[in-house]
Amino acid sequence: MKEEVGKLFDLKGRTALVTGGSRGLGLQVAEVLGDLGAQIVLSARSSEELSATSDLLAKRGISVEWVAADASRDSDIEALADKAIEKLGHVDILVNNAGASWGAPAEDHPIEAWDKVFNLNVRGLFLLTQKIGKRSMIPRNRGRIINMASIAGLIGNPPGTHQTIAYNTSKGAVVNFTRALAAEWGPRGITVNAIAPGFFPSKMSNGVLKQIGDRVLQDTPLGRLGGDEDLKGAVALFASEAGRHITGQILAVDGGATAV
Repeated sequence: MKEEVGKLFDLKGRTALVTGGSRGLGLQVAEVLGDLGAQIVLSARSSEELSATSDLLAKRGISVEWVAADASRDSDIEALADKAIEKLGHVDILVNNAGASWGAPAEDHPIEAWDKVFNLNVRGLFLLTQKIGKRSMIPRNRGRIINMASIAGLIGNPPGTHQTIAYNTSKGAVVNFTRALAAEWGPRGITVNAIAPGFFPSKMSNGVLKQIGDRVLQDTPLGRLGGDEDLKGAVALFASEAGRHITGQILAVDGGATAV
């Protein structure tokens, strides 16, 4: 019997935890998962931002709760996993979106800043994934993990533009973390994929875009930055039954920038 295409993307009855979900790309992720029917728990550091975002999502008819947590701190990650499972019962979909960047020439990059980027972008991502996988996905033999990588994890920065060696390296780690975990947890019924966004206007990217925005547009075949709806298709694919035979993949959502 043929499955209706719409039903492949239906997330009714599913649950999702989205880190860095109070604004920007995380908000896009929460919107599409919620619009498709998933029950959501958002996490970020700011309670005020989380509360405001939850109110916005609730007005769309989305079932949403939130947990304030710093995803670079082990104790916060432990508490986040506990509270998310308590609120949702279990976690079907984990979206590791929280991240940080730092700009500095490689020869002068502060080691404290390097550690800050890696603690959030790599260590925190691993610890939360480990806890949710072990406690909620592996026992149930199913799960969808979506890691937010970046095209910065696929390429270097063109000479004369921004200098973000720690960010690029951390996102490269996320890329191969995705592949390695997909191979290891595939037999457990868990898919692990990554989205690698190009430039989207956000609090993190706005400073860089002020400096090199014109060049970014010139070097992007579609000639535009990412918009408020442009990640949603990739998230819907990886989170739903439509993507059940896709794992270990890195999808660049970048207007074609990495194609040239």
